[in-house]
Amino acid sequence: MRTAMQTNETPLQEVEAPVKADSVKESNVKLPKQTSESEIAIMARTGLSRSAIFLDREMSQIAFNRRVLAQAEDRGIPLMERLRYLCIVGSNLDEFFEVRVASLLAQNTIDGEIATHPAFVAMMDRIAKECHQLVLRQYGVLNTEILPQLAKKGIHLLRHTERNEAQRAWVKAYFDREVRPLLTPIGLDPAHPFPLVVNKSLNFIVSLAGKDAFGRGTAIAIVKAPRVLPRVIRLPDELSNKGTCMCLLSSVIHAHIGDLFNGREVLAYSQFRVTRDSDLWVDEDEVKNLRQALQGELQGRQFGLAVRLEVAKNCPEELSRFLLEQFSLDKDRLYPVDGPVNMVRLSELVDHISQPNLRFPPFAAKANPKYANTDIFSLLNKQDILLHHPFQPFQTVIDFIRAASLDPNVLAIKQTIYRTGMNSDLMESLITAARLGKEVTVIVELMARFDEEANINWADRLERAGAQVVYGVVGLKTHAKLALVIRREEAGVLRHYAHLGTGNYHPTTTKFYTDFGLLTAHPQLAAEVNEVFIHLTGLTKPKKLDYLWLAPFALQPQIIKAIRNEARIAREGRPGRIIAKMNALVDETVIRALYAASADGVKIDLIVRGACTLRPGVPGLSENIRVRSIIGRFLEHSRIYYFRNDLAHDTYLGSADWMSRNLFRRIEVAFPVLEKSLKKRVMSEGIEPYLKDNVSAWVLDSDGHYDRKKPRTKQTPFCAQQYLMEQLGSNLND
Repeated sequence: MRTAMQTNETPLQEVEAPVKADSVKESNVKLPKQTSESEIAIMARTGLSRSAIFLDREMSQIAFNRRVLAQAEDRGIPLMERLRYLCIVGSNLDEFFEVRVASLLAQNTIDGEIATHPAFVAMMDRIAKECHQLVLRQYGVLNTEILPQLAKKGIHLLRHTERNEAQRAWVKAYFDREVRPLLTPIGLDPAHPFPLVVNKSLNFIVSLAGKDAFGRGTAIAIVKAPRVLPRVIRLPDELSNKGTCMCLLSSVIHAHIGDLFNGREVLAYSQFRVTRDSDLWVDEDEVKNLRQALQGELQGRQFGLAVRLEVAKNCPEELSRFLLEQFSLDKDRLYPVDGPVNMVRLSELVDHISQPNLRFPPFAAKANPKYANTDIFSLLNKQDILLHHPFQPFQTVIDFIRAASLDPNVLAIKQTIYRTGMNSDLMESLITAARLGKEVTVIVELMARFDEEANINWADRLERAGAQVVYGVVGLKTHAKLALVIRREEAGVLRHYAHLGTGNYHPTTTKFYTDFGLLTAHPQLAAEVNEVFIHLTGLTKPKKLDYLWLAPFALQPQIIKAIRNEARIAREGRPGRIIAKMNALVDETVIRALYAASADGVKIDLIVRGACTLRPGVPGLSENIRVRSIIGRFLEHSRIYYFRNDLAHDTYLGSADWMSRNLFRRIEVAFPVLEKSLKKRVMSEGIEPYLKDNVSAWVLDSDGHYDRKKPRTKQTPFCAQQYLMEQLGSNLND
């Protein structure tokens, strides 16, 4: 189990871990697979080999991070935002190693030995080569562009050699007062073996000359940097020459590391950081209390198997070799870096700077006055409400749940929680509702990667308030975004009100992620939401649903059915059209259906933010398919499935990407937009601007390369997110 910008959600990507196996088999994810009949037909028609039909998953994911890095290289973006993109690349790579690489290694390990199957070895070599190149570019941008340009703006990140005498004196005093008391250097000897090193923590390895206090020649020491201290330290203004001067905690420790070894000579030292397998593996069939089991496993996550080692660029070879041996890593997984080993922590530097010209112009979602000071239930009885975040405020959803919690006519509230953060007005409203005696049922996904602790805490508070807390279905993550309110109205009739969304009930991500949410009192649709809750809590077989597509039972079959319907329409001579927007597209069954539809003449546009293994534009295979990725100020997170269906314009929103994990290993819901006016809004806001974008769009070619879309001569630049901010939001500078 495994964070956009300042949140606990994965920045700008979704990382899927392969299913782990006890041993290497021919059926493993990265080893040769059995070829299906549809693939044989495709190969016969196109002359392509099986490996040429799909793009490489890992390379596609790394290519996504190159697109994020391109944002940091874009000189048209404000400096602090460019630095933030560098940090996001660092966070993305952390998770790529913690999840994807760790799982691939575990899947291909027998009795502690990594497999030497040629396909697996070649794949790991490609990953290492691409990641090393990406890291080299990342630090190159930091050192040759971002930091020098910040210095010109009066913002200095000072190394020890760049600090003047007064600054060095202040840093020395800071070290003695704040840092040294918290350090515990460990000299390695038989009584002090190599210590446990926490995942992604800052540490130092020190080579020493001479004898220790007991006359022994202990040559190596390890120093752990305190996690409670800030990584970016701001110097007093009077020492900053009318600018802003800062230094890194690593630089402070570097400068004074000799003070920790009185009587010894420090020969060499280096900062280092190890990345570990961070998946939590709980045998859900064996444990009796999943929450208790997870609480016990959370600490163990910090000490999983090592998968990557980062050291300073000038780390002596003998020290890096010693560390590799301690962590049982080969040299390909050593990453010497020209700067801080944890670039993600430079986001603290961004937080220190308030100069508006160095950031994106401030933006606030614009509330619809129709929803203010209005009885939300009366309004929903007249119309559905479609919300497009972050351009429209998530506060409307919070107000919906708050109103339900306080309304004496509301009898029950049911909600799924995947990610909600440590602080949440919405969760407080659910607790209030439970305390007021309403029937509150909350399905909390304890296995939401990197949000387990927050979810456990909320589950505990909800239960103590009297809510019924359910942990979903064993073996399947509950990823659907659903809320249901049951209210007694005139003549004693019970009425259902529902919220269905593409994103999490998280107060921070709703400001940075693009997502759609639908508030509805449509009788059949809302009733089906209730059926999903009954299915999830009672573990009953779900009833036939006419409106909702529910994974793992019907979502993939319904998607395939809709794709094949467009293919049938095209074969009959009428226009077939499919447009889909998602975070990732890797499910091979869906891809094969799209290939077949393309061969039948269906025009297909796909907007895929991250990994995509579909190969577009190949004659005889996918010449009618176009794929683009949008990387911008906000994280593109909404999932939209559009099928023309002879002008029925079937439009679905959902929580699921077209990935095997979403379609078969999660509880997911895709829901229809039924009102014509709202269908048009989904298209005019969620699809058409993105197909028109020639500023933030990247176009995927048949070889797996992405080319940035640029305005043609005399063509007006068009950025989808900027357009939506202008149309739906409010610029705080206006």
